[in-house]
Amino acid sequence: MGSGVFLSTYEKQLDGKRRLLIPQEFRTAENGAEHGVFCFPSIEADCLEAGGDALFAEYRAVIESLPFGDPYRSALEASIFGEQKPLAYDSGGRITLPEHLCEEVELADTVVIYGVGERFQIWNKAKWSAHRAEQRRVARDGLAKFGEMRRAAASGGAA
Repeated sequence: MGSGVFLSTYEKQLDGKRRLLIPQEFRTAENGAEHGVFCFPSIEADCLEAGGDALFAEYRAVIESLPFGDPYRSALEASIFGEQKPLAYDSGGRITLPEHLCEEVELADTVVIYGVGERFQIWNKAKWSAHRAEQRRVARDGLAKFGEMRRAAASGGAA
């Protein structure tokens, strides 16, 4: 169950040397993160995004699907390839986050590691709480809309 993807949410301590223990469930061959992860500032949220070989391959495929010189491709190349930091685990399963990445998303002390499928995110705890509340609101609204569409389709199909 959940093989090859990052699932669940963990609170972890970021120590004074910016070392962060990555959950053992996230360090697997199935998700390509058994030896380390790559990490960069998220494009969609105020956090760090991280993952293994599977995520890197997915981003690379998206980037390579755009024509060379396309401004979207250039922006993705800069954001993904240019900002990326490959991070290996130490003997205790920790990565050391670069200071500039910690500063960019205001990571200190307690952080939240949030599994979202092919990737995981590393959040400032307070920012994650606000993000989680907003995501739950959007999911609730989306589920209600989906239900309305299904009811409309069912009643339209019966007529």
